[in-house]
Amino acid sequence: MPNPLTLKLQNFARFSDEDLRALDALTNINVRRLRAREDIVREGDDIKFVHLLLDGWAYRHKTLKDGRRQIIALMVPGDLCDPDIFLLKEMDHSLAALTPARFARLPREALDRFAEAHAAINRALRRDTLVMAAIQREWTVSLGQRSAFERLAHLFCELLLRLGNVALVRNNSFELPLTQHELAELTGITPVHVNRTLQQLRARNLIRWKGREFYIPDVEALKGAALFSSDYLHCGHEGVHVDVR
Repeated sequence: MPNPLTLKLQNFARFSDEDLRALDALTNINVRRLRAREDIVREGDDIKFVHLLLDGWAYRHKTLKDGRRQIIALMVPGDLCDPDIFLLKEMDHSLAALTPARFARLPREALDRFAEAHAAINRALRRDTLVMAAIQREWTVSLGQRSAFERLAHLFCELLLRLGNVALVRNNSFELPLTQHELAELTGITPVHVNRTLQQLRARNLIRWKGREFYIPDVEALKGAALFSSDYLHCGHEGVHVDVR
């Protein structure tokens, strides 16, 4: 089975056999494992590697001096932590494993060689960076304009497509390892409000969530409730198209 980075990038470009072999080699560089909730890199750390998530979930976060935390991004298999991060002197946010995770630590030299030797991969990585920025913009819109109901519904629609792009969705079902408290830190609403909103989503049969198993009975209905458009994810323009209907 292709590695998650290959699956993800094939939405943006078609690759030669040589490109595919190179991507497989890239995902075997300096592979590490982390426990759930363990930091990968902390705010203020020197930047030595780009981190590629291979298995599990991770998240970016900012923590205030009084301990309040905001989750500012979710990472799923195939996601890179900022290919251009080397342009900064130090991390301005923290990156942590949400679940037990496996990731590759990519040195700058390896990525530079990739950019020079594999033009199609380089273009796909640049498009992926733009998509991650677009996701961040949508999260900003959620915090500023969407209701709590729309924020959660929109997030679940987004995760369905992002996980589908790396073959982690089966019949509109996927593993969701987030707690309600983490959903609150992510969406900017209180844990109590998260609980009430999830009950509303369940009552309308828009979601079913038991343990870590998350199921969307009617994808189009959830998209309608969230006012969701997938355009910002740029899925399936080239290569593999993921059908999550």
